[in-house]
Amino acid sequence: MADFTAPKGVPDYVPPLSRAFGTVRDTLLRAADRAGYSPIELPLFEDTGLFTRGVGESTDVVSKEMYTFADRGGRSVTLRPEGTAGVMRAVIEHGLDRGPLPVKLVYSGAFFRYERPQAGRYRQLQQVGIEAIGSDDPTLDAEVIAVADEGFRELGLSGFRLDLTSLGDTACRPAYRERLAAFLAGLELDEATTERARINPLRVLDDKRPHMQDMLADAPLMIDHLCPECRAHFERLRAILDAQAVPYVLNPRMVRGLDYYTRTTFEFVHPGLGAQSGMGGGGRYDGLMAELGGQSLSGIGFGIGVDRTLLATQAEGLTVGDQSRCDVYGVPVGEAAALALSVISHKLRRAGIRCDMAYGGRALKTAMKAAAGSGARIALVLGDRELAAGTVEVKNLASGEQSTVPLADVLPVVRAVLDARPAVPVSG
Repeated sequence: MADFTAPKGVPDYVPPLSRAFGTVRDTLLRAADRAGYSPIELPLFEDTGLFTRGVGESTDVVSKEMYTFADRGGRSVTLRPEGTAGVMRAVIEHGLDRGPLPVKLVYSGAFFRYERPQAGRYRQLQQVGIEAIGSDDPTLDAEVIAVADEGFRELGLSGFRLDLTSLGDTACRPAYRERLAAFLAGLELDEATTERARINPLRVLDDKRPHMQDMLADAPLMIDHLCPECRAHFERLRAILDAQAVPYVLNPRMVRGLDYYTRTTFEFVHPGLGAQSGMGGGGRYDGLMAELGGQSLSGIGFGIGVDRTLLATQAEGLTVGDQSRCDVYGVPVGEAAALALSVISHKLRRAGIRCDMAYGGRALKTAMKAAAGSGARIALVLGDRELAAGTVEVKNLASGEQSTVPLADVLPVVRAVLDARPAVPVSG
């Protein structure tokens, strides 16, 4: 038994699962790259006030889940629980909002929330996120949604669902908030829920307890009280998604877990994930930049859980990513052959070919077993006899075919096999 284990709620990703994890993350990042999003690297911790102001004091994230501590200088800092507030801070601080708009950024990495660990819900969660800042064009909303949808489909996922709604804006939400608050005032709520309703009545709609859902069955819905501008924006978004053949389901009761959302709000869910069915989501946050001291610019983005998306691929029985460690595996017999194969391996790697080899003077049978276990397509077998003849045995591990090749021709022959082109064997 090991003396130490990973902290509770913090998953390890080790081979071969780590390769699938990396493929999920990189596929989501590629989808954003194709749409013109530039990478941004964010600090792992920020001033606590950034999140209390940006995310919202009434949210569970701020009130219950943040990892907050005083640093050695007595400053209150928090491990980042989400990415949007940090991106907005960086955009303001570095003046990106003073350049061409919209600013389009993509990020990935670990985020931290003190939650009750369960399948798909971790205290260290991995996300890919994008933010598009400086335009209220519903075409941009559709692009953000389509980037996530495209990433999921590139992974082979098909069983997910996109839930979509609009949460209005400062023109229509205040009147709706009063209407909702009046409705809630007529219910018998516990003390904690009453306080939540006082701070932000919309948060109450996110209560998943069955008895609360029954009590909220007749609650007024924001989507039924949109102002003309918000309604036109939402209808235009839906028309664009329809034209792009991005399927969605209207979910007027959806409330995201962060307070800054306005207008377009969405979530991707997968029934195969059980109770924690959300894969990620996002929406528009038109007042956030001004709230954090910047210009009054609109923005939209998403945060997609890499952990949850990986679980979704497993739920659908998908094999994600190349599970092989290398393409070529060197099998030396003797010290002189080991030196020669180390040089060949170095040249293959410099040519962009993944190459590993047996170390420690392994027996031929053991080394060949390791070659098969590595997932390599080719084994290079070299002993004293081949070395004296200036050749190497090139074995196709899939077909079993073996050729004797001059050492000087190893690179082109290996490339030919990997590219599935017939290589002309040279007899020895």
